[in-house]
Order: sequence, then structure tokens, then C-alpha cells
Amino acid sequence: MRRAVAMRRAALAVAASTAALLATTACGSDDDGPATPAAPAGSAISADRCARNKAAGPITYLSGYQWQASASILEYAAAAKLGYFTSLCLDVKLQPGTGDTAQNTKLLAAGKVTVSPVSQQDVLTANANGIKVQGISSYSNVGLEILMTMPDVTDLKQLDGSTLGQKGAMPVGVRAMLVKAGADVGSIKQVVVGYDPSVLPRGQVTSLTGFISNEPNQLKAQGKEVKVWRPYDYQVPGSLGAMAVNPDFAAKNPAAVEDVLRAQLHAFEYCETHADECVKAAADLTGAGYDEKQNTTVWQTEDKVIRDSVKAGTPLGTIDTANVTALVQLLNTYTGTTIDAAAATAEFAPQYLRNIYDGDKLIWPAP
Repeated sequence: MRRAVAMRRAALAVAASTAALLATTACGSDDDGPATPAAPAGSAISADRCARNKAAGPITYLSGYQWQASASILEYAAAAKLGYFTSLCLDVKLQPGTGDTAQNTKLLAAGKVTVSPVSQQDVLTANANGIKVQGISSYSNVGLEILMTMPDVTDLKQLDGSTLGQKGAMPVGVRAMLVKAGADVGSIKQVVVGYDPSVLPRGQVTSLTGFISNEPNQLKAQGKEVKVWRPYDYQVPGSLGAMAVNPDFAAKNPAAVEDVLRAQLHAFEYCETHADECVKAAADLTGAGYDEKQNTTVWQTEDKVIRDSVKAGTPLGTIDTANVTALVQLLNTYTGTTIDAAAATAEFAPQYLRNIYDGDKLIWPAP
């Protein structure tokens, strides 16, 4: 799982230097007007709660990989730019991550970082290895890892005896999907390929692993049609945009944890209709060389995956304990872990997110 995250970050970094991608229109349009001014400090919270948040002290957010416009990264850049954190009396410091999820969990557990995007799979794996972190939200049970083929492949069993391109290891979710589809995984020759997805339409491989917000968009921009196979469509669990926190900080400062999530989700909603402005906030944190068009496409693709998978009436970010249990089974089956499902659910704290919603409506401003 962690290697896959790092490979995705590298793939996206390479993608940023490719030709401009086609614009995505699925998630609404952006205002062409001036940027929204930052909210005044302390303007979205009561005096008592403000005092508690100030007492929590500095909160360090560590991104997954730099300031790419992925869910659980872009909205933090935007929330800082829009003044959402300071409007809730939160002193949030933003740090760019390297793509090493294992390092993120270690920094969280050690208290050097307060909150960070960490997949539910990695929360489970970290705790199984004695690295104590706590999951606090997840946008979707749909993972980003996919398999791509040319359109003439209509059944995954057609891949038996063929060549599959991967970036160092076949993602666990992709392997589980192939098994569920009845493919003979042992007969499939796996080869390590680079980050140029054109190896698929050129016929160098029959199938290619990737990420739904990355390689399919690159190939679409090149006028190449491919078929995307999602593990989720084969009842293989995953997670997207999940967040984790240092457990000790959360126990001592529950209101601050709630309000970090509140600012994150408020920014998420804003970025859905102001993608260009939010991506500009991430670009400002990065500096020269940031491909805003590529990153806007990444954001809009992931946003659509999230919105298409959230059940009506469910607050965005809700932890699905059934999905956690399914992930335990997936990891135990395909990675050799021996995680106890009952104990695993205790590694996630759904109350922080639950407390900031009224039904499925985010409570803003804070009480």
C-alpha cells in the first residue's frame, strides 16, 4: 500500500510535465471573478470554543505528496488561503509530504505531526506494526488504484497469459479484483514499466496499473481510449482522502480535531465550485513549475469519484466500519497480516466528524 502511494506521487510528478490535459466538466464550473478574501480571525466560532482551540497550540498538517491537488491535500491549502483555520482560532502549520506514507504514520505516532492524509489501509497496517495513529475520516470506499486495458478487453479473464505493466508491485486491490474476476493471476506476466502510460496503447503491455485521476486523464489528453477497471466494481474495498490524527492530541483536544475537519470539509465544498482558485492556492505553496491545469483535472476527477460513491444522506467523510472490516480481510488475505477485525475498528474515531454535522449538512460556523 505504501509503495503504491509513493509510486502514484512519482507518476503524478511526471504527468505534470506532459502535454496539457483536457478540461473536466463533471464537477461544476469556476467563478471568473476575483479570489475570495480570507475570513477574519475568530469570526466563525464562539469565544469559549475559540479559547479551547487556542489552548491546543500549533497543529501541524503534513500532506501526502507536496501540494498536488488530491483530495485531503488541496482543501488544506485552500482552507489556509481562505482563512478558515484562523477563523476557527486554529494555528495550523502546513508541511509538504514526500509521498512516503510509512514516514507520515511514524511522524504522527511520534507527535511530530498532528494530522495527515493516511489511507484506512495504512492506518490498519501502521497499528499492526505498533505505530499508533487514529483514523478520523474518509471520503470514499473507492480506492484510486485501477487497472487499464484497451477497449477490446471485455473480461478480465482475457488477461490470462498476457503481460501486465506495474510500477514495482501489483496493487493489492488490483490483485484481489483479478482473483474475484476469475483471472489466473499466476499466468499473467508482470513487468516493471516507467511512468509513461502510452506503453498500453502502443501494445507493449496488455494491461497497466495506475490511478484513476492520473493515467486515464493523460491518455485521454493524447486521444487514446482505454478501458478502466476499478477494484471497487468487484466489491474490493479501498479508501480515498482518509485522514488520521495523533491519538494523544485528539484525546486532549477533541474540539480542535473537530474544527480541523470542519475547516477541511468547508474548503472541500468551496473547491468543488472554485477549483481554479483552490489550485492556485496550492500553486502558491509550491512555486515555479506547478502545472495548474493538470492538478485541476486531478482534483475534479477525484471529486467526481467521491461524490458518485457517497450515499445520499451520509455526511461527507463518514468512517464506514463495514469497509474497515473488509479492508482487514483484504490485508490479511493478500499481505499476510493477522489483524483482528474487532480491534481494528477501535483504531478509528468517527465521533469527531459526526459532531460537526447536522444530518448531512456541515455545521458552519462552529458553535
